Amino acid sequence: MKGLDRLTMPTIEIDRLTLRPFEQDDAPTVQRLAGDYEVARGTLTMPHPYEDGVAEAWIATHRPMRESGEGLVLAMTTVDDGVVGAIGLVVEEEHQRGELGYWVGVPYWGRGYATEACAGLLRYGFDVIGLNRIEAQHFLRNPASGRVMQKLGMRFEGIARERFVRFGELEDAASYGMLAHELPD
Repeated sequence: MKGLDRLTMPTIEIDRLTLRPFEQDDAPTVQRLAGDYEVARGTLTMPHPYEDGVAEAWIATHRPMRESGEGLVLAMTTVDDGVVGAIGLVVEEEHQRGELGYWVGVPYWGRGYATEACAGLLRYGFDVIGLNRIEAQHFLRNPASGRVMQKLGMRFEGIARERFVRFGELEDAASYGMLAHELPD
């Protein structure tokens, strides 16, 4: 397995998006976008309300995460709008496995950014890092996220009933996975 280059943060250019490392200057935009309850409720760990200082602290974790080989978090950006969301890959090198996660700000929903960003990071995870498997999950009440995974060619692997508690509610989670040899050309 190739593994993560623990010294550099990648910039990945894809069709309409650039996936790049977050900078502290992005914190106000992250706070505004991630602070939307609809965004937070679609994720497992994003706080709501999104207090001052949370975005700066979150961004400060990215470089150490990358340098330790645990994974990477990148900003989804467009030329016109700047940061529109975030995407990450948590890596378990020992098992040649990664877990994909992402969020997109509400003003940018329905534009295909999640699908485009995920396709770029899947390719990076398989081709550059050398992972064998990448998986992702979504809450069942968020079928749009499931459609992203389906469009990517990820295979549905099952539903874990009442797998998580989010904002005091039990949440079912659907799981998808893809193996390196299944990545479309």
